This record gives sequence, structure tokens and C-alpha cells, in this order.
Amino acid sequence: MPSLDLFLISLGALLLLGLFISTLSDRTFLPRVTMLIVLGLVIGEQGLALLPAFFSVHFNVVTDITLMMVGFLLGGKLSKTTFDSSAKKIIIVSLTAAVITTLIVSIGLVFIGIDTKLAILLGTIASATAPAAIVDVVKDSKVENQFTDTLLSIVALDDIWALLLFAFSMAVVINLDTGQFDVSFLTSAAREIIGAVVLGVLLGLPSAYLTGRIRDGQPMMLEALGIVSVCGGAAIYLDVSYLIACIVMGVVVVNLAKHHDSPFHAIEDIESLFLIVFFVIAGASLELGILKNIGYLGIAYIVLRCAGKYFGAWLGVVISAPDEQSMRWMRYALLPQAGVSIGLALAAAARFPQYQQSLLTLVIGSTVFFELVGPVYTRISISRASEIDEVKK
Repeated sequence: MPSLDLFLISLGALLLLGLFISTLSDRTFLPRVTMLIVLGLVIGEQGLALLPAFFSVHFNVVTDITLMMVGFLLGGKLSKTTFDSSAKKIIIVSLTAAVITTLIVSIGLVFIGIDTKLAILLGTIASATAPAAIVDVVKDSKVENQFTDTLLSIVALDDIWALLLFAFSMAVVINLDTGQFDVSFLTSAAREIIGAVVLGVLLGLPSAYLTGRIRDGQPMMLEALGIVSVCGGAAIYLDVSYLIACIVMGVVVVNLAKHHDSPFHAIEDIESLFLIVFFVIAGASLELGILKNIGYLGIAYIVLRCAGKYFGAWLGVVISAPDEQSMRWMRYALLPQAGVSIGLALAAAARFPQYQQSLLTLVIGSTVFFELVGPVYTRISISRASEIDEVKK
């Protein structure tokens, strides 16, 4: 256990550095998330080794709490108003971006000679995006329009498609490996998703009615933190997806809490604190040395995933919103990849140990690239889409 003085000094320094980075980000075109990750690389073990080890030891706790709040805020974007105007776009673009990415990565890797089973697993892992990074870029851009609302809504659905695709790919690979079609991963994924949805609804219903009652029409931070923590903790206890549970709870609250207009603003300030710590520690945890081990296969995976997200989002926009020029920039906005993909890679590696080294090296190595470069493209897409919308006005 670290001494209290070292913990407080380190935490205070991280928050002040995060404030400095946020201010610097406002004066440059680099998104805050990329700069925070670079800061983590500089002060982490591979850099100046200034970050105390206990931050890395408890990284999983910070990650879980951060993603719970991110999920709740993403759910808040899935309001009836948003769905009435953009439901077709949200569903189609999120689905095509996930499915096309899976197909392009899987087929592309098979074409260059990679084992079919490994290619299928990598294809479905590639479909996932990084919700925390995209949420932070949107907040950092200070842009609130239909494009950013649609982007956040797409990201909110992304994990559901990724989990379903991954479960199906596991069943297929087991069939190719043993000759027996194993549906256990499909039933497990269904249980995880359905259980998370039910939990989110059950906790969202009373939360929608009760929040904002102590101070009329103004939800308190304690209320927001309380319901998010209870939802996340219950999800972990029940072994269902806490991210999906928090998203669903957010959807229920934003659509049913008619006595207040902003049920999510109370949590945004405390969420910023966790995001700063999360991205700095994430940067410190990245292993740059692994990049030299990914070789041509890693480069191929990165190129194919970029192509998949590009053409998948493009196809979804062509189908659902062909006349909306600003939506064309959605194809650049979905590149960030992080914790969800690593979690899927770990699950696949545990089931297929023969692919462990390839899976973890490729996914973790490519995460370095996508977490540094992806947010830059997300910010560019938000800026360009906003410029188009301004011209129309």
C-alpha cells in the first residue's frame, strides 16, 4: 500500500498535468486523449519512470469505473428525439461498420496466407471501437450537433454488435477446430447482453423517477454516481456486461425522466477526472517495444481494419443518409480501438492457446497505433462535418 503523501502528490500532479494538456489541446488540433496517452508514455516505465507503480496496479479499477460512466453518458444520447430523427442511420451505420470490418479483415488476412481460424478471430475483434476515446474527443471538441450525437449513438451500439460477432466467430472456429459446432459462446453472449439489458431497465426505471427530486429538476452528482456504481457493481456480480447495462440504464433515464432535462450533466465533471487518469495510465501501460514484433501481419491488420471501418461506415451512410454530406465524414471517426478489443483478444487466447502470442501481439500492438492516431481522425471528422453543417446554415 503506497504512503498517503505519495498517492496525493502523484494524483494531484496527474490532474494538474491533465488540466495543462486540456488547455494545450484547445490551442492545437491534437485531441486531448492522444496528448494524455503520449504523456503517459513519457512518464511511464518506458519513459522517465515517474508514475508510481500503484497506478498501474489499479488500472483495471480505473478502467471499469470510467467505462461505467462513459456507458451511462452514451445511453443519454439515445433519446427518443435522437432516434426519431436518426434511428435508421444509427442502426445501419453501426452494423455495417462492424460487419464490413469483420469481413475485410478476415478475408484480407486469409488472402495473405494467415490461418483461417486466426483470421476469423482477428476480424471480429477488429470490429470493436473505443467508446471512452471517442466520448473524450467529442467532449474535447466542444461540438454538439447531429453528427456528434449520431456518432456517440453509433458507438453505444458498437459493443453489442462486436460481442455478437465475436461469439459467432468463436463458435465457427471451434467447429473448424474440432468438427463440432459449439453454441455455448452464442448462448453466453446472448445471456450477457440480455442480462445487461434487463438489469439496465430494472435499475433505470426507479432511477428515472427518483433522480432530480431532492433538488427539484436538478440531479445531484451523488445521485448519478450512486446509480452508476450500483448498476456497474450489480453487472459485475451477475457476470453481464456492465458497459451495456449502464448504456441501457442511461437510455431509460433520458427517455423517462420528464421532470428534469439534464440527468447526465451531474456526472460529467467527475467523469473528466477519471478520463484524465484513465488515459494517462493507459499510455503508461502501452508497450512500444511490442510494435517491432508485429511485423507485416500487424501492418496488414492495421491497414485492413482502417479499410473496414472506412468502407463499412461509408456503405452505411450511402444506404441510410445518401444526401447528408456531413455524414460522409463518419468513415474517419470510428478508428479508435482499445480495451474492448484487448478483452476479446484475451478471451480468444484463453480458448485457443495456440494463437495466444499472435492474437495478443497483434491486438495490443495495433492498439498503440489506433489509440494515438484514431482520435486525431475522429477530431478531424467532427471538425469537417461541422464546417459542412455551418455552410448549409
